[in-house]
Amino acid sequence: MQVDIDLQFATKEPIENFPTLEKITLWATTALEIGGRKADSEITVRMVDSDEIHELNNHYRHVDRPTNILSFPFELPEGVDDLPLLGDLVICKEVLERECKEQNKTLEEHFCHLIIHGCLHLLGYDHIEDVDAQEMEPLEIKALAKLGFK
Repeated sequence: MQVDIDLQFATKEPIENFPTLEKITLWATTALEIGGRKADSEITVRMVDSDEIHELNNHYRHVDRPTNILSFPFELPEGVDDLPLLGDLVICKEVLERECKEQNKTLEEHFCHLIIHGCLHLLGYDHIEDVDAQEMEPLEIKALAKLGFK
């Protein structure tokens, strides 16, 4: 399986302060494999500031605050079933940094966890209902462990 990441930066934060394209690709590939994806995949990962993610979160989820990550699965047009497009992940480093302090995590492990989490959402996994969370969370744990994280 080939995973192509379109990495975008829409923030004033220096690019050097983010995980590399290679790391993000490894994390996404691991998540997709553990999530059962066998086909080639294309994902856009967009790094944004808190204003942009706040606006997106308010518009799409009706939650009036910034969040750490949003997942936007690509919906294939009727009759098309062989495109590798999975969707978009929008991530806010400002929120991640705050959460790292609160949760006593490194920024790299939090980025990794959220890439895995977002990729599983792109595959259709969810955690709103307990029964769904019981399916999704073990996959996250397995992917993190495979990558050497707790």
